[in-house]
Amino acid sequence: MHHLTTFVIFAIMERLIITYGGYFERFLETLSYKEIIKLNYIISLLETSDRMPAKFIKYIRDGLFELRMEYSSNIYRVFFIFDDDNIVVLFNGFQKKTQKTPLKEIELALEIKEAYYADK
Repeated sequence: MHHLTTFVIFAIMERLIITYGGYFERFLETLSYKEIIKLNYIISLLETSDRMPAKFIKYIRDGLFELRMEYSSNIYRVFFIFDDDNIVVLFNGFQKKTQKTPLKEIELALEIKEAYYADK
C-alpha cells in the first residue's frame, strides 16, 4: 500500500530593489535611525510580497508608484517604478506636509523615470 504525500512549497518572491541617481540615498540622510528601520521594513515587503496593503503603496500615474510610510505623526513618500517584473527602482523621497502629494514631487519623479530609461 502506497501513501500519497502532498508537499506544499512556499516560494518567497524576491524582487531586486535598486536606486537611481542618488535621490533615495539623499532622502535617507534626512531620516532618523528609527524611521530608516521602518522604511527598510516596508521596502522588504515590497521585495518579498506579491500584494501589499494599500496603506504602504499607491499607484500615481504613468507607471509611477509611491511607497507610503508614517512614523511619529510624520508622513513620508518614496517614488518608485517596476522595471520588468522583478526590479523595483527607488527614486526621490520626501516628507509629506500637505493632504495631497505635491505635483512638483510627482513631476520630479517622472523626470527621474525618463532619465532612468534614457540611461538604461
